[in-house]
Amino acid sequence: MDSPPPSPGSQPGDRRVLAGEWEYVDADGAVDRVTLDGEGTGRYTWKDGRFKTHTFIGHTWQGMWYQKENNRDGGFTVEFSHDFSEGEGRWWYSRIGTDHAPTLKGGTFHLRKKTSRKNHSDTPRHRGKLLTP
Repeated sequence: MDSPPPSPGSQPGDRRVLAGEWEYVDADGAVDRVTLDGEGTGRYTWKDGRFKTHTFIGHTWQGMWYQKENNRDGGFTVEFSHDFSEGEGRWWYSRIGTDHAPTLKGGTFHLRKKTSRKNHSDTPRHRGKLLTP
């Protein structure tokens, strides 16, 4: 007996949608820049941090974060909007120094994809008209 094909929501997603620069805003309003490659691996400046993707299925991204400067790591999950331009995330600790069962709570965050926006001052003009590529 044939089984039905898996639903699109359970299929591995195209990780290339993760590539680029993102704005990370934590629950306290602190902002950081996250830069990811086409596999969802990347860096952020806080405590020499790194992200690594474990799964990307449907609109759900899950992985690990690592902070070299303060010797901590943990996991995260993000639920993206329909167009993958932003997402709501949750993070937690897996290790703090030598403590592999930390009781310290994690938190929440918001991601927003940074886009390059051209404004009129960035666009060459010719005889008062905007030139388009």
